[in-house]
Amino acid sequence: MTSPLSMLRPRLPFKKFISPTRLFGSVPNPKASESSLNSKQGSIEENESGKPRSEILAAFAEKIKAGPRLGDFIPNQNKLSMEEALELKEAEKPIVSNKPGSKHVRLPSWLKTEIPVGANYAKIKKNLRELNLHTVCEEAKCPNISDCWGGGEHQTATATIMLMGDECTRGCRFCSVKTNRNPKPLDPHEPENTAEAISRWGLDYVVLTSVDRDDLPDSGSNHFASTIRKLKQKAPHILVECLTGDFQGKLEDVARVAQSGLDVYAHNMETVEDLTPFVRDRRAKYRQSLAVLAHAKKVVPSLITKTSIMLGCGEQDEEVLQTMKGKFPLF
Repeated sequence: MTSPLSMLRPRLPFKKFISPTRLFGSVPNPKASESSLNSKQGSIEENESGKPRSEILAAFAEKIKAGPRLGDFIPNQNKLSMEEALELKEAEKPIVSNKPGSKHVRLPSWLKTEIPVGANYAKIKKNLRELNLHTVCEEAKCPNISDCWGGGEHQTATATIMLMGDECTRGCRFCSVKTNRNPKPLDPHEPENTAEAISRWGLDYVVLTSVDRDDLPDSGSNHFASTIRKLKQKAPHILVECLTGDFQGKLEDVARVAQSGLDVYAHNMETVEDLTPFVRDRRAKYRQSLAVLAHAKKVVPSLITKTSIMLGCGEQDEEVLQTMKGKFPLF
């Protein structure tokens, strides 16, 4: 029997779930004038050393071709059995805390990273805070931040700048960046501030990336292109790599970034096709990502394109090879 008191309890209103597809509809993309960009495509830019830009890119491409291969990182070329693969590292005795009555098991030394310190680390962090910039290093909680910002063994500091804020409109399962269906508006001063910060660090190579901004009509492609142009104006000798999103598959936005003067166009496949729905956000599609890379190369044939995938998600060897070749599966 229902208690009379329970009938008097106030009931909270039911919140209806709104599908993201209703929030992020397709918005017509405003036409942007690209005549000035196309006119600059064939021009040769001189860097500080006097070498033409085409010569620098050619040398960089040859350096990539002569780089290490997968076999260089595998000491034993013999194929391991399942039992051998599971016993690569001998189990270590767990270290229990010295506190009386504590059952806390301490992490092994090889799993820990040192607290970031050093002059380079402090300098980069200060510049980022002064100019209100974000980095993937911080937002994704990268454990290697002390090596990159601190300069490591060779004291060559670098950081990956994350444009368009620190809130992403997508929610990939592997990423630690904050998500928001309605992020803050773009900072109009960010392209200038980003170019100023990078020019201060005296780098030869820099990586720019961004959160996904499906809430914007152009997915942020104009903002991305503006940052690249300003950076090239302040430091034309710096080689710029841009790790972009898929711009919701809009190829005109891909072309806008590809023709903005960058040197390397990167877009990550992240995983094989069968695992894409389980690893990435549902709006990120395997074949859509392949189309992005193909179109960037099509509009600027001299552009270096690259991608990356994660291993260990349950993929098969054949699927990895298929992804590396950029092909669709044959059924």
